[in-house]
Amino acid sequence: MKAFKVTGEINKPELKTPFAREVIADKSEHAVEKIYADIGSRHRVRRCHIKIISTKELKADEIEDPVVKKVVTGEE
Repeated sequence: MKAFKVTGEINKPELKTPFAREVIADKSEHAVEKIYADIGSRHRVRRCHIKIISTKELKADEIEDPVVKKVVTGEE
C-alpha cells in the first residue's frame, strides 16, 4: 500500500472550501475514488461539486497523518 496526498476543493453554490487529505491506496485513481466516497458521505457533496486539483504519492518521511504513517511504514 502507498500513501497519497489528494488536494482539491468543494464547490457548493454558496461555498468554496479547499481540502488536502492523505489516504492509503494502491494507485492514484483509487485514492481519488476514496476521496470522492469519503467527502461525499461526510459532507453530502455530489461528485460533480468536488474538484480534484492534484494527487501526489508520498514518501514515508513526508506523511503527516499518524494513522496513515503507521499503516504504510508498519511501525508499532
